Amino acid sequence: MRLYFKAFKLNIRSFMQYKASFILSFISQLITVFSYYFIIIALFTKFDNIKGFTLYEVLLCFGIIQFGFSFNELFARGLDQFDRLIIDGGFDRLLLRPKNIIIQVLSTDSDLTKSARLLESFVIIIISLIKLNLSWTFLKALTLILMLISSCIIFFGIFLISASYCFFTIQGLEFRNLLADGGKHIAQYPIGIFKKGILYFFTFIIPYGFVNYYPLLYLLGRKDNMLYAFSPLVVLIYLVPCFSLFYKACKRYASTGS
Repeated sequence: MRLYFKAFKLNIRSFMQYKASFILSFISQLITVFSYYFIIIALFTKFDNIKGFTLYEVLLCFGIIQFGFSFNELFARGLDQFDRLIIDGGFDRLLLRPKNIIIQVLSTDSDLTKSARLLESFVIIIISLIKLNLSWTFLKALTLILMLISSCIIFFGIFLISASYCFFTIQGLEFRNLLADGGKHIAQYPIGIFKKGILYFFTFIIPYGFVNYYPLLYLLGRKDNMLYAFSPLVVLIYLVPCFSLFYKACKRYASTGS
């Protein structure tokens, strides 16, 4: 991890060399997330609720998913842009170094401007919690923390799968957009509002439901079963095939010759 933090510091220094560019990019990222936020606000000007979920309950879902996605865009950018390493032959150099390959990939890139999205999603979560005025207990606080952590974990797993896909197709933009961006836009709403096919897919295939739907039901007091509170831990199981797929794909790697 020392290698990763050293590389991250170097990336920060490189961004700060062009302060005006960084500030403009930071503002543009704030506007991007605000546009998603505005769409949800606009939707609730026409409806009081969506299948029983109120505005701030949906915004809490939105904030948690955006938090995890933004966290990985900031700290796992190397995986998100993995196809570049394949195309330019940079992955060949990483294989020659006696360090963990995933740590090396994570160290190749980071985008400090994505911290704007991370900050804004955190603010949305805080505002939603204040407006919901929940009756807090230790277990509910723990549930919220697990939701945030599992949100980061699930997108890390998706980035790993997308990187694995690049070994076979070289460029994986469409596949990455399908799983990460497409899934993110669906999961920013409570999964339970969708039809059963979508609910099952995003619960048992890509477990977004265990990130911000089942634990949300416990957080809001709609379910008393403690299994709902600890359901985000299921995402840890999801990481196992993600890592396995990545390392198996590494063994099949053939250089592009760049």
